[in-house]
Amino acid sequence: MQFAVNVRPEYRAVIPAVTHVDGSARLQTVSKRENPFLYALIDAFEKKTRVGVLLNTSFNGQGEPIVETPAEALACFKSTDLHALVIPPFIIRKPIEPGLPERIVLES
Repeated sequence: MQFAVNVRPEYRAVIPAVTHVDGSARLQTVSKRENPFLYALIDAFEKKTRVGVLLNTSFNGQGEPIVETPAEALACFKSTDLHALVIPPFIIRKPIEPGLPERIVLES
C-alpha cells in the first residue's frame, strides 16, 4: 500500500471494509493516465454508489490458497458470492447476482 492515512470519522461507516480499528486505512491511488481501465471502473462505481473507493484484498475462497491465475480466479468467482470479477479488459458478472449483505445499501 502506498500510504497510511486516517479515515475521517464521518466516512468510517461508509467504508468500513477498508477502515482499521484504529481509524486508519492503507491507501493506494490510481491515475487515469497510468491505469485508465481501473480508473474508469472506480469512476463508474462512484457514480453508482457515491463512494469512490474499492477494497484491494487477497483473492481466495475460505480455506483456499490465494488465486494466482485467471483460471483460478474464475473457479473462485463461481464458487463464492462475489458479484463480479474484473480481469482487464473483461468484467464478468453472474447471470443471477447473490444478494447484498444487509448492512450495505446502494442508493440510486
